[in-house]
Amino acid sequence: MSANNVLLIDVDESRRELLSTLIEFINCHPVIVHDPDLWFEDAGDLADIVMAIVGDAGDKYQTKQLLRELVNHEARVPVFTLELLDSEVREFPGTLGSLRFPVKYPQLSNALQQATVYRGQHESREQGQSQIRSLVGNSRAMKAVQQMIDQVSDSEANVLILGESGTGKEVVARNLHHYSSRRSKPFVPVNCGAIPAELLESELFGHEKGSFTGAITARKGRFEMAEGGTLFLDEIGDMPLPMQVKLLRVLQERTYERIGGNKTLVANVRVLAATHRNLEHHIADGRFREDLFYRLNVFPIEMPALRERPEDIPLLVNELINRIEYENRGTVRLTPKAIASLCRYPWPGNVRELANVVERLVILYPYGTVDFDDLPEKFQVEGDDLPEFVTMAIEQTRVEPVKPAPQAAAQASEPVKVNSGDGHASIDELPEEGLDLKEHLANLEYLLIKQALDESAGVVAHAATRLKMRRTTLVEKMRKYGIQREGE
Repeated sequence: MSANNVLLIDVDESRRELLSTLIEFINCHPVIVHDPDLWFEDAGDLADIVMAIVGDAGDKYQTKQLLRELVNHEARVPVFTLELLDSEVREFPGTLGSLRFPVKYPQLSNALQQATVYRGQHESREQGQSQIRSLVGNSRAMKAVQQMIDQVSDSEANVLILGESGTGKEVVARNLHHYSSRRSKPFVPVNCGAIPAELLESELFGHEKGSFTGAITARKGRFEMAEGGTLFLDEIGDMPLPMQVKLLRVLQERTYERIGGNKTLVANVRVLAATHRNLEHHIADGRFREDLFYRLNVFPIEMPALRERPEDIPLLVNELINRIEYENRGTVRLTPKAIASLCRYPWPGNVRELANVVERLVILYPYGTVDFDDLPEKFQVEGDDLPEFVTMAIEQTRVEPVKPAPQAAAQASEPVKVNSGDGHASIDELPEEGLDLKEHLANLEYLLIKQALDESAGVVAHAATRLKMRRTTLVEKMRKYGIQREGE
């Protein structure tokens, strides 16, 4: 199938025919769904669907259920509805818009362009996220983890990933999938602790229409979605005992049935599991099946806590900053003293907590340099000298001031002349090609701050008085533009 497939779901045959003709006219291939209950079977691989057009899928409740499944699907299908639908359905959250019927060529062409941009943005976010999904660290513990991933990634063995919450167990699972022969197939994660026990069986194995109250359509389970790829069962230690029995059967026999169905499906899926629980203690307490433990624990990988590898913290900080920069959310730099303080902190929340701190610093000190005193008080940890291997890692950390765009124009600029009459800076005339007002005002602000500091001999308090602003405000702006205080 090509990447120009348009999924068309409507029970009305005449509308389907008209829309199909128009879809072909814009050089796309219509994938027609006659029975909305079986849309996922007719649609094929959703990664090949450039957008979906949803008309009447039965009654209002059925149409809303269909839209919910489409917009919540991991493939992130761009969905458009037809305006003839009820407003509650037409404006369903997550859809990109609605099309007037009969649909005209310009309207459909514009929708296709919107869908292409939407898919492109989603793929960019996926690529940006994949940067941080690499296992960062040069510590002995992390090198051991990387070596184990190399050894087991291309096998079919079940892997049990152990470690405290926030250490990056899903990152390990994604690396195992990425470096396996299944990498071209889906990676499907399931958090066993986040799904109610009564819904977990349907979530994993799917169900047929009418198999229980509320099952108004048939639905694929996660095993079926992961066909040929990898199923990641996160927080397996929280799985209820009845579901553990059913999971064990699938792992042993490699077959399963949907709820309410009698067709046996083959599970060509590699299972990875993770938990922060001590499963051996759970076995002793009767909360986890011993036979399932041995099925999953073929190849255990234990992720070390962040406090056990402080030499990796400088690398992680840089990697987290890289991700924020990639997403155009700003940047920040940390001095060696600030990094050393972070290396002394025990990090009970592990890498997840470190990521939160870095994001907070980017918000507090955009394009600035963060020193020890600028860290939140909780993370200001003084103590003995750090081991040499940690100190060497800190020395390689970025500490140079950030140079935002406004500084570029300041290199060859002269002091700004200010009219004494109204207090407003002026320029002789606008350039013929115009100017970027926002950039010009930022340049002007930078120059005025520099000028005030020069005339105040670098005393920030005096410069703030000259600029009629609070000292703390001036300090924040100096951080923003990377202006160093006198003597720094």
